[in-house]
Amino acid sequence: MSQQTERRGGAVWALVITSVAGFMAALDNLVVTTALPSIRKDLGGALDDLEWTVSAYTLTFAVLLMFGAALGDRFGRRRLFLVGLTVFTGASAAAAMASGIDTLIAARAVQGVGAAIMMPLTLTLLTAAVPAAKRGMAYGIWGAVNGLAVASGPLIGGSLTEHVSWHWIFWLNVPLGVALLPLARLRLAESYGTGAPLDVPGTLLASGGLFGIVYGLVRSPVDGWTSPLVLTGLFAGTAMLAGFVLYSTRAKNPMLPMRLFRSRAFSGINAASLLMFLGMFGSIFLLSQYMQGVLGYSPTEAGLRMLPWTGMPMLVAPIAGILSDRIGGRPVVAAGLFLQAAGLGYMAYAATADASYASQLPGLIISGVGMALYFAPAANLVMSSVLPKEQGIASGANNALREVGGALGIAVMASIFSAQGGYESGQAFVDGLQPALVTGAAVVAVAGIAALLIPSRRRDPETVSEAGQESARVAETVAG
Repeated sequence: MSQQTERRGGAVWALVITSVAGFMAALDNLVVTTALPSIRKDLGGALDDLEWTVSAYTLTFAVLLMFGAALGDRFGRRRLFLVGLTVFTGASAAAAMASGIDTLIAARAVQGVGAAIMMPLTLTLLTAAVPAAKRGMAYGIWGAVNGLAVASGPLIGGSLTEHVSWHWIFWLNVPLGVALLPLARLRLAESYGTGAPLDVPGTLLASGGLFGIVYGLVRSPVDGWTSPLVLTGLFAGTAMLAGFVLYSTRAKNPMLPMRLFRSRAFSGINAASLLMFLGMFGSIFLLSQYMQGVLGYSPTEAGLRMLPWTGMPMLVAPIAGILSDRIGGRPVVAAGLFLQAAGLGYMAYAATADASYASQLPGLIISGVGMALYFAPAANLVMSSVLPKEQGIASGANNALREVGGALGIAVMASIFSAQGGYESGQAFVDGLQPALVTGAAVVAVAGIAALLIPSRRRDPETVSEAGQESARVAETVAG
């Protein structure tokens, strides 16, 4: 089977379509958080039910990412992208029309299924459409849009809830999805992976393992780390993932070939991505509440004041992509992660119960530049660290690790916050916020160290990875 059919559109169309689709999927990670009080007022439900309006999406999204990428590689990336986009758009409409909390939770879970199919294929479709020499800039724009979506979720959700209705945080996806469907069908070229049969045992082990771990992580702040369900999920998930690793080292056509991790580039960027999202998600989750609950800003006002952080990727990430083309992705990613760590550390220092906006601004700017420098080169490093036919599963694995990192970040930093502070007063909140932000800064700094493990030499995006080269040499030896 050919790796790619003739191009129907071009790099610009592919960039627009994949960036908007990625924005939709990434936005829905945190867009609900600032709407929870209004949702509870309209639909009722206990606090645990409201938590599941966030967790149901995160859970299905993280669990099925690698499976969605494998389906695209096997049956056609454009075809499965259209399927995922259709499911996501339909589920968004169902969430907007939900008449009860249970219906909303179910719709959010289906949204996650659609996003898991659609999201990893955005990078592979973009890679297939953009010439190698221009991929850094294309990844920069794609990364800027996705970074903006993650960081601005609370702002968009809060603004729509405050000025229109919480229903519109879901209705927003519908016209975008309806517009993208015919464009994707007409303007994107079809491409395939290896054409190998689906790895059913590997899929079950990976999906079950991710389900257990992510379930334990998203429930731990509510049920406690010692809850039987949380412990069962974490231990069973870890055991299944260990089984997945052992199985994949021996399987003939594994869903995620373990030999990919022999590449320092692939291992380094995935470790950095997991740790980056751990620190960033947890920080945004707490800082959004700090600005509203302690400093007294409305959801819209808080979101606007975070724009030096959340909006920076739109300005800097395209430049970061160009830099990664010229000097390589390793130094750009590492610099971005260390800047993000420094910004979080500064915000921990500046956080007080009556802090002025001017005192917080330097930390927001530094963090924004750091996040922008990370996103574009990270995507480039992931896609250039593997063979072209393995880019789909590499994208799925990287996105799955990011989602697990985000869930872990919220769980860990919420636990640190609860142990050191609380919601009783502004000072109590700050007492919990500061050690949580310091932890986030330390984790992102470790991510920067992981990025430094990536080989420093420039790699042409069309060349195979170290692991791919080794595999090719082994195959030639066997054939000979």
